[in-house]
Amino acid sequence: MPLGSAGLFQESHFGSQQGGAPVSLWLADSLARTPAAPPQDWRSRLRDWADEVELVPDLGQRIGSLTWFRGLATCFGLCATALYLSPGFRPVPGFSGARLSDAHYDEVRSQMITPLALGADSGHRMGPSDAVQPLRETPERPQIALNAQVGSSDTLPRALSRAGVSGGDVATIMAMVGADIAGGVKPGTRLDIILGRRASRDRPRPLDRLAFRARLDLSVELSRAGGALSVKRIPIRVDNTPLRIQGLVGDSIYRSARAAGAPPKAVQAFLRVIAGQVDLGGIAAGDRYDIVTDYHRAETGDVEVGDLLYAGLKRARGKSVDMLKWTKDGRTEWFEASGVGERRGVLSSPVAGHMSSGFGMRRHPILGYTRMHAGIDFAARYGSPIYAVTDGVISYAGRHGGHGNYVRIEHGGGLATGYAHMSRIAAAPGQRVRRGQVIGYVGSTGLSTGPHLHYELYRGGRVVNPLSVKFTTTAQLAGSELAAFRAKLAQYQGLRVGLHDSFAQKASAAPVAQGK
Repeated sequence: MPLGSAGLFQESHFGSQQGGAPVSLWLADSLARTPAAPPQDWRSRLRDWADEVELVPDLGQRIGSLTWFRGLATCFGLCATALYLSPGFRPVPGFSGARLSDAHYDEVRSQMITPLALGADSGHRMGPSDAVQPLRETPERPQIALNAQVGSSDTLPRALSRAGVSGGDVATIMAMVGADIAGGVKPGTRLDIILGRRASRDRPRPLDRLAFRARLDLSVELSRAGGALSVKRIPIRVDNTPLRIQGLVGDSIYRSARAAGAPPKAVQAFLRVIAGQVDLGGIAAGDRYDIVTDYHRAETGDVEVGDLLYAGLKRARGKSVDMLKWTKDGRTEWFEASGVGERRGVLSSPVAGHMSSGFGMRRHPILGYTRMHAGIDFAARYGSPIYAVTDGVISYAGRHGGHGNYVRIEHGGGLATGYAHMSRIAAAPGQRVRRGQVIGYVGSTGLSTGPHLHYELYRGGRVVNPLSVKFTTTAQLAGSELAAFRAKLAQYQGLRVGLHDSFAQKASAAPVAQGK
C-alpha cells in the first residue's frame, strides 16, 4: 500500500520507539505486495531511445556539437534516399501511331478547312453520276471587284500591279494621271478596282474601272469605254484657313493644348520654338499660349495638318514670346515680332562636359615634355555626342595623326573648328552641318590618356584660343520685307480661334474636267 512521506515518517518514528522490528515487517510486507515491472520488448525500448535522441535538430543551432553532426548525417541520409528512389527524367514509353501515307493524309485533310485555305487542292471531286456531266471549261466571272491600299513605302504602280492590273494598263494610267500625282500618292490611299473579262485564259484581265484620291483637293476616276480608258477628274473643295488654338496653361502646356484641340504635330513644334526663347520650366499655370498652324480641311471631312506658322506665349510674369515663321534669302527660320531672326554662328559648347585643360604651353601627359596645347580639352564620358559649334561644311573627317579620329569644319570668313580623339565619326567630308548637329562621339583615339574632346579653333589657318573668339550673325528684316512680315503677323493674330466652315460662303465647285 503506498504511503505518503508524512505517514512514512510517523511509522518510522513509531518503530524507532518500539525497537525497530515493526519497521522491518512493514517494509517486507510492502515489497511483497508491490507488483514487479513487466519486461519491455524491443519496440518499446526503440521508442524510448527515439524519444531521448534528437534525430532532426535545428542545424542553425549548436553548430559543431554531436547533436548537430547527427542532424547533418540525417539530412544527407534523407537526400541520398530521395535521389536513390527518384523515378529519373527518362521519357515514359507510350504507343505512337503509324505514320500516315500520302494517300491517307490527303483523305484526312480533305475533311478539314485547310484545303479551302490552299485553294481546295486536295484533289477530291464529286463522284460521277447521271446528274453530273464533265465541263469542257469552267465559266469565268465577268468582273472582279477589288479594294487595294497604297502602303507606307509603296507607289501607285506597285500597288496596282500587286492587285492584278496588267503592266500595259499601269503604264496607261500613269501617263494619264502622272501630273496629278507628281508628289506621290499619300500612304493609306484606297484604290477601288474593277477588272473585266479577259479575251483568253493566257491574257490578264483588263482594267474596267479605277477610282482613288489623287490629292486632298482632287479625286480621279478611270473607266474603260470602247476599249480605251478615259479619266474623270473630280475637284474637291478645300478650306485652307490656318487653324488657331488659344488657351490657358494648366498643369502641362502640352496637355492643355491637346485638350483644346491642337494637333500633336503642332504642339511639338510649338514647344521647340518656345524652348529657344524661354525656359519651359518657367511657364506657369495661367500663362496663355497662342498656336497657328497650316491646316487644310476638305469638304469630305479629310484633314491635312501642315507646319507651325506662329507661336505666341503671353506670360503673367516674365518675357512674352511672339514668333513667326518667315523665309528670307531662301532660308526659312523663326523671327521675333520686331523682325529679328535667329542668331546663327554663335559658338556653343561642343560637348556636355567641363573644361579640363586650357589653351597654351603645358607638359604633355604622354610625350613628357612641354609643348603648345593648341586647343582646349573637355572632360566628358565615353560615347557622349559631340556637336558642331556653329553652321559650316565638313572639310575633313577621318584619322589625323595624334588627333586620332578627327573632324574639321569650315565656317566661312577664315574661321574653322577641329574636334579630336573621337571614338566614332558621324559626319562626312563635304557635308553641310547646322549648329548643334551631332558630328561624332567622345573617345580616346590618338595621343590620349582617357576619353575627352580636344577642341581647336582656326583663324586664317592658324590656331587661336577658342575662348577668345565669338561671332554672331543675326537675320534682320527691313523695308518692304519688314512691312510684309508685320502684315502677315497681324493676319495670324487676327484669326478667329477654332475651326470655322467657309464652304457655305464659297461658290459652288468648279465644273468637272474630263479628258482622255
